[in-house]
Amino acid sequence: MAGATSSCIFCQIAHNSTSTTLLHSDDRVVAFQDIRPAAFRHYLVIPVEHISTVKDLQRREEDYALVNHMLIVGKMLLNRDAPQSKQYRFGFHQPPLNSVNHLHLHCLALPFIPKWKHVKYMSLGPIGFIEAEKLLQKIKPA
Repeated sequence: MAGATSSCIFCQIAHNSTSTTLLHSDDRVVAFQDIRPAAFRHYLVIPVEHISTVKDLQRREEDYALVNHMLIVGKMLLNRDAPQSKQYRFGFHQPPLNSVNHLHLHCLALPFIPKWKHVKYMSLGPIGFIEAEKLLQKIKPA
């Protein structure tokens, strides 16, 4: 597990050392169901490599490509598993509001269940939920 943290649950999932069912797996990312779903479908897409938070991403081609790939995988999974949903949300919690210090994209096929869960996925400026597209704009290389 090069670059992985043995105490990080998401590193363990990424390196297949848990019983978590993977919905997608490739050389850069894995995807699985959120253990506390907040919507009709709620998946997480994580990089195989340990990256702590969105704050560790920079305006680099490799960071931009990784986040873009995470988003493509998330959209593909929700289009496959929840084609009837009219609305989707894709984004990241920013510190200090992130629950696990391993970068993870929340992929939500709405509606939120229960409805009040939407509060957790609101944009609150620099500490709230950041939409994946906004993050891509922020880290796009010049």
